[in-house]
Amino acid sequence: MYKNKKILALIPARGSSKGLPGKNIKSILERPLIAWTIEQAKNSKYIDKIIVSTEDKEIAEISKEYGAEVPFIRPEELARDNSPISETILHTIDFFEKQKETYEILLLLECTSPMRYEKDIDNVINQLIDNKSANSVVGTIEATNEHPLWSFKLINGYLTKFIPESSKIQNLSRQLLEKAYLPYSIYATRWDNYKKYETFYQPNTLPYLFKREQKVDIDDEVDFYLAECILKKYLGLRG
Repeated sequence: MYKNKKILALIPARGSSKGLPGKNIKSILERPLIAWTIEQAKNSKYIDKIIVSTEDKEIAEISKEYGAEVPFIRPEELARDNSPISETILHTIDFFEKQKETYEILLLLECTSPMRYEKDIDNVINQLIDNKSANSVVGTIEATNEHPLWSFKLINGYLTKFIPESSKIQNLSRQLLEKAYLPYSIYATRWDNYKKYETFYQPNTLPYLFKREQKVDIDDEVDFYLAECILKKYLGLRG
């Protein structure tokens, strides 16, 4: 709790990922991937409850072993590759309101981005609650090689600029481009605002900027290898 605001942290974790099956409980530095996020949330000064939403019984059991609650098993129709995350969040909100268990702040933590510190979680909470004009806070990281003005799509097998008007600046160096930011790792909003907007991207959304070395987004085996290297270096860990 922070300034009398009850805070729920939601960690979504599907077991049916196609990119890397079982990635959410795959071991990274001798701990399941999801355990990193659960332990970071447990070390927060403000979070009142940590829950995992999953359709997978093994993920549920491992999550409970590391200290999260799994108050329900997510319906299968909300755990498909094309299931919007908003439906999972609204399902969670509906569950707690039916239990007459109230919270003022909703925090979503992506377990596939484990390179965060406890202070990042608490700073996001501070930022949202202390700024009364803010409706939400979204973790962000500066786009470097992924700058949208350098992106392409394929049309009939040929590279075509994703943003057509960006063709004239294709050869500019990154330092001359306007900075762009990608959403990353942590999302927070006021409980009632999520019901209203059904997204974390609301009017008056503040950014929380992560450092470049914290950019770890795990989807495949290569990402796991890179994540282990980064976690060892910046968290002072040894495998």
